[in-house]
Amino acid sequence: MLRRLYDWTMAKAADPRAEWWLALFAFVEASFFPIPPHPVLGVMCLAAPKKAVRFAIIATLASVAGGLLGYAIGHFVYETVGTQLLSLLGLSASFPKAAGYLCEYGSEIIMIKGATPIPFKLLTITAGFISMPLLTFIGASLVSRSISFMIVGVLFRLFGAPIKAFIDKYLGLATAAFVIVVVGGFIAASMLTGGTRPVGEECGKVVQNLIQRS
Repeated sequence: MLRRLYDWTMAKAADPRAEWWLALFAFVEASFFPIPPHPVLGVMCLAAPKKAVRFAIIATLASVAGGLLGYAIGHFVYETVGTQLLSLLGLSASFPKAAGYLCEYGSEIIMIKGATPIPFKLLTITAGFISMPLLTFIGASLVSRSISFMIVGVLFRLFGAPIKAFIDKYLGLATAAFVIVVVGGFIAASMLTGGTRPVGEECGKVVQNLIQRS
């Protein structure tokens, strides 16, 4: 089932409406779709390196928009929709931990996600559940999704198809370095401006209840 879904996703990269498919995959993956849009983005960048940055921007913006849907699910319909969705995705056990990390570290966790295999949809739903301030969530999502997609787009644009071998081998290291620089800058700016944690006062109690129920 999952393999057929993956093959179907990859086939859309060759579709004349590939940009629309890329936007759709990036949107739904941020809230409920199990297959990430990176394979489609990679194939499209490989086929047209000069459009790689354009493709990456499309994926970034669509993913942030999809993250808002995930946020809405967690904020408004968690008990009726969110719990079922997380169960189907096999993320129910990870939800209390994600809520705890978001409560403790706030937007930094979402930004750092760009260099980790943590499902973005888990963080978007959780952020809505703990009522993370919307502007903080959008800003952190833009950073996270840019880390995830723009590095691929820029590398393909600069070096073309030969960069594929480099990306396959060293993308993890390049992304991690980029995360350190970007997130470090955000944290430093937050400290200088006296930034506060983007969660409500009851967040800790909510997490404790989740852990007890899990």
